Amino acid sequence: MLPVSAQHLTKAVLRDLTAEGQGAELVVQARLLKSIEDTIRMARDLARRAEALRTGSPKLRAKGSDAAVELFLTEDAVAPAYLLSPRVRGTSILMTDRAARRFCDRLVELGVAHELTGRPTFRL
Repeated sequence: MLPVSAQHLTKAVLRDLTAEGQGAELVVQARLLKSIEDTIRMARDLARRAEALRTGSPKLRAKGSDAAVELFLTEDAVAPAYLLSPRVRGTSILMTDRAARRFCDRLVELGVAHELTGRPTFRL
């Protein structure tokens, strides 16, 4: 993970700053401020989404759904076949391929997760 201060400062940007000479400090400060603002916005959005997932979890009613929701909250992306089936990762809770797929589809229906591969449904 990159520190907030390095998020938008690429080698090309730094090269351009040194070539220009004057005003580089102001440009760096502006980039840092924008990076911090973007990070705060992202943190707020992630907190809102995590709360929506926690709020929606009682509607799931699947065996192991609480453990699977916790897995969704700790990972950037969850592959049903890899992290949920045949066991919910980090637990002894069994979840079949079909149950994992239906669980993920239900999260999408509730609007608390979205499918990343562009497929109409989760494939295992």
